[in-house]
Amino acid sequence: MLGSKQKTLLNPINFEGVGLHSGLIAKVKLIPARDNQGIIFKRVDLNKNNIIKANYKNVSSAKLCTTLKNSFGASVSTVEHLMAAFYFTGIDNVIVEINSQEIPIMDGSAKDFVELIKKSGLRVLDSERKFLKIIKKVELIKEEKNISIEPNHGSLEVDFQLGYNNKLIGNQKNYKDFSDKNLEDIYSSRTFCLFEDIEEIKKIGLAKGGSLDNAVVVKNDEVLNDGGLRNNKEFVNHKILDLAGDFLLSGYRVLGNIKCVQGGHHLTNIFLKAVFKNSENFVETTLNKVDLPKKEFPDSVNKIAVNA
Repeated sequence: MLGSKQKTLLNPINFEGVGLHSGLIAKVKLIPARDNQGIIFKRVDLNKNNIIKANYKNVSSAKLCTTLKNSFGASVSTVEHLMAAFYFTGIDNVIVEINSQEIPIMDGSAKDFVELIKKSGLRVLDSERKFLKIIKKVELIKEEKNISIEPNHGSLEVDFQLGYNNKLIGNQKNYKDFSDKNLEDIYSSRTFCLFEDIEEIKKIGLAKGGSLDNAVVVKNDEVLNDGGLRNNKEFVNHKILDLAGDFLLSGYRVLGNIKCVQGGHHLTNIFLKAVFKNSENFVETTLNKVDLPKKEFPDSVNKIAVNA
């Protein structure tokens, strides 16, 4: 999914849906953006101070989803699946207008977003895309959870392992190179939860919009959703999807080899802070300065600007 030039949408995109945690219906418009504008969320239901930059420094909560908040208190939550769709399709610059506090959950994956972006097509912009190339290993260990990144040949590779006492989920593991042309098994994998955890999640005011239409629910050794799983590693693949979305909050496509055990939104956020804390960990670069696999998302392109 890499290329030398920045990209945006070819055409605006409109969609709406329910928020997983808020239960509120939100309307969203993705608008093409200019070079170097980045990914910006705009709360159109607020009259002022409504711009929220998609940046790891603006993460105000990472409890069961990623929430961004600006310095005026305006926030937008559950951004990770849409951000992952931007990562996988190559979107660098886009304005996300939303009339509520939470991005719609759609089917619980990034599949709907990716398909909408494919339908719109992409515009190639004039500016070079910026990459963050890891040059020094960074590791974070937090109790039973750990995540590390180290230099590699020039792509983002993720080796992810999760462990559940539930026998159906178990100790699922997968490896993905983000330069692969086909990442559908990642972006189509849905969020999931255990049946016995639902009431506890709702007691803390979350999952008000959750249903079998937008989440995989596991009860004992059974998947309650009609049709079962979309792929045999859907649980760990969804975690990789989340990681992709949260990593794009760095502001770059990251080049490195990630290993993660029992990770999630909070671990990824504090890890990004650790990476950026020391400038010796990385270097900003462009495609013409590094040997990258040149595998592209299929574009419909002309040279102009866009957003999501």
